[in-house]
Amino acid sequence: MASSGVKVHQNCIDTFQELKLGKALKYIIYKVSDDLKSIEVVKQSEDADYDNFLKELPEDDCRWAVYDFAYKTADGGDRNKIVFYSWAPDNARVKSKMLYSSSKEGLRKVLNGLAVEVQGTDLDEVAHETVLEKIRR
Repeated sequence: MASSGVKVHQNCIDTFQELKLGKALKYIIYKVSDDLKSIEVVKQSEDADYDNFLKELPEDDCRWAVYDFAYKTADGGDRNKIVFYSWAPDNARVKSKMLYSSSKEGLRKVLNGLAVEVQGTDLDEVAHETVLEKIRR
């Protein structure tokens, strides 16, 4: 349970394991449920198009996401890292930002295998090149 009292729904963990081990899923979007009691999966997708993933992040509300980020190493090898996104756009309500901020650790703790965390308040901070640069560090 997160410090906010919001519980992580078991489906969040199961879907993450599917992404991590099954390699079919490309990303998962999570949100706080409408009754503010749990974290739930909003969308899971096999679509590898990064721009389509970004379109799933709302302009005026917070979300968390996990993305299986594929990239090439300096020597040309193929690699993947699972990236955790904490999305809190500038035009989200303050109450929503506070709830998501205080609930984030509860979700992160149960998602074993995350390599990188990206915090985004606008699309520039979650752009492909920006995330790739952070992964390669």
